[in-house]
Amino acid sequence: MAHTFSLQAHLPEDHAQATLIGRVWQPGVGPVLVKIDAEGAYDLTLIAATSSELLELDNPAAAVRAASNMTRIASLQELLDNADAGRRDTSRPWLLAPIDLQAVKASGVTFVASMLERVIEEQARGDAGKAESVRKAITAVIGDNLSSVVPGSPEAARLKEVLLEQGVWSQYLEVGIGPDAEIFTKAQPMSSVGLGDEVGIHPKSAWNNPEPEIVLAINSRGKVVGATLGNDVNLRDFEGRSALLLGKAKDNNASCAVGPFIRLFDANFSIDDVRRAELTMRVDGTEGFTLKGSSSMSMISRDPLQLVEHAIGPNHQYPDGLVLFLGTMFAPTQDRFGPGQGFTHQVADIVTISTPTLGALVNTVNFSDQTAPWTFGLTALFKNLANRKLI
Repeated sequence: MAHTFSLQAHLPEDHAQATLIGRVWQPGVGPVLVKIDAEGAYDLTLIAATSSELLELDNPAAAVRAASNMTRIASLQELLDNADAGRRDTSRPWLLAPIDLQAVKASGVTFVASMLERVIEEQARGDAGKAESVRKAITAVIGDNLSSVVPGSPEAARLKEVLLEQGVWSQYLEVGIGPDAEIFTKAQPMSSVGLGDEVGIHPKSAWNNPEPEIVLAINSRGKVVGATLGNDVNLRDFEGRSALLLGKAKDNNASCAVGPFIRLFDANFSIDDVRRAELTMRVDGTEGFTLKGSSSMSMISRDPLQLVEHAIGPNHQYPDGLVLFLGTMFAPTQDRFGPGQGFTHQVADIVTISTPTLGALVNTVNFSDQTAPWTFGLTALFKNLANRKLI
């Protein structure tokens, strides 16, 4: 099932005011850091060789806006026309994920709705067929509205005592309303896929879903300098069987999508816009199935900057910076194949994640052992930059 990529869909609604960066694979050259606007992609390597290096500047947005004598690599529509991995002409440029050397971290259980679904996964032991009955039993005890509980507060501690007495305390409730946020490694640097690429699900997974999220771009000093979109693809059955399978549930080939661009913070876009963002998500299956969902950042349990403090600080340094997935309130329960079975992906699903200030990230689902193998890592990047005399 082919997808059409357009300027209107993938650029922010206010793109004329946005400072956007991305990465492009330029045949015969390699990965190139670029400035993005409606007219095209412009080579930024005179300013920085990598996305990570650019974000280390004191004011990345000002540096990008002030850049001059930039080489235009391609029109943006040309890049979008070559975005679909299934139809890609590798002799022409295409968009990559807009991150490179940064650590790829994620915060989990940051919304009440998804927190309850994690508890349900745990109680169902990863069996989708048991999810509905477990959901009813859990909500009968703890309800479905914990949004007034401030994580780490005295009220949260008292609630924990009550739930322990009732025998329904969970490791997911611990990180959802306890003092310590869940921060985990989602993927390795250079492994994320971008707009139009396939996203991977493990071939042995029978219960999985996309996770639409905003992703913060953070430099090595812990300063948030921009944001983008991400799909934190999740295997609900693997994680439900055991939390110790989180690595296998989260980090598989092509299981992390980021993009299409990083929007840098400036006078027109800030962390407050992230706090107000409304994400929408749509899954279109080849059999005619459609799933729609949303995730409102106003419902997040911990402020985005609090999550950043949990991810980077005196105990966690990232000299090349990091990106941080902020979590999602989206946990699909819509039945796809039969009553009580809930949602799971099928190969060739098209997943669209969007918000007006950041555009849209679109990917097609495949098994992780069938997606394009990850071959261009850190060593390849350093050799490429050295050959181009950029390091």
